[in-house]
Amino acid sequence: MKTVLLDTDDLGEAEQVLGQTYAAVRISGTPSAAARMKISRRSCGPLTIDDAEVGYDFSYEAESPEKIYLCRVRSGLIEERPPAGPPNSVGAGEILAIGALEAPFGGHVSRAHCDIVTVDRGLFDRVAAGDGGGSGRIRLTGSRPVSAAAGRHLVQSVDYLRDGLLIDPASSGAKLIASTALQHLAATMLATFPNNALLDPTIGDRHDTTPALLRRAIAFIEDHADTDIGIADVARATYVTPRAIQLMFRRHRDCTPMEYLRRVRLHHAHRELVAANRAHATVAQIAARWGFTHTGRFAVYYRQVYGQSPHTTLRE
Repeated sequence: MKTVLLDTDDLGEAEQVLGQTYAAVRISGTPSAAARMKISRRSCGPLTIDDAEVGYDFSYEAESPEKIYLCRVRSGLIEERPPAGPPNSVGAGEILAIGALEAPFGGHVSRAHCDIVTVDRGLFDRVAAGDGGGSGRIRLTGSRPVSAAAGRHLVQSVDYLRDGLLIDPASSGAKLIASTALQHLAATMLATFPNNALLDPTIGDRHDTTPALLRRAIAFIEDHADTDIGIADVARATYVTPRAIQLMFRRHRDCTPMEYLRRVRLHHAHRELVAANRAHATVAQIAARWGFTHTGRFAVYYRQVYGQSPHTTLRE
């Protein structure tokens, strides 16, 4: 369900709502007759996507926002002027991490229509390891993609979130689905924007990949498969770094930790399908309860492991 946050032709009202929704901001422009700024929001658990449309040009000066706003431009032009360096301008089909640098910034919006995904900065710490300096927090060091190809991949991820994941918030598994999808989005952002994450294992990480530690990591995943967990959670439970977790699963299980988590959740979904009464349960409901939002993709995973469709299992 959509919530309308803003629908106005008044710059003062727009400025107030933008400040309350994103960050303190000053805007200036001259809207033409009947030109409006419209923002509507859809949410599911921690996942929030805004549909923003501006029918005129305006300039802005903004304070550093608490969160990052991943802006996927559908039409028009958005320009961001960072504290240092040249401005970043993105048009239709491109993407920008607004507020990435945690500093005041300005820019210009020209008759733009975009999707805005709210991203908590702490998500990066759940999917990778920092550089060890300062606070150790992972942060983006630029708001433009490192390449056009990386930008296109992130655009596809945002489109999937918008079109495929904003399901009924009251449905079983909705929050788990949204949390898992946001972790995937954060990992994709680290592959898209400049950042301070260390993605390659160190010598110490390579030593922390013993079978005993792997068993501890597997036990944690299997005990918490029905909750919102990420690589950082597994690493804390195993007392190693996220890089070591990634390396041990590649070395001993030929998969990533999140792929292993998906296998465990698939196993639980299979057990429910076997035990379920088809008069009272559906494949979509059971899949969603274990974090699978796309029934078709769930069916592909299921057939690969169990040799038949989940619908067949439910009917038997």
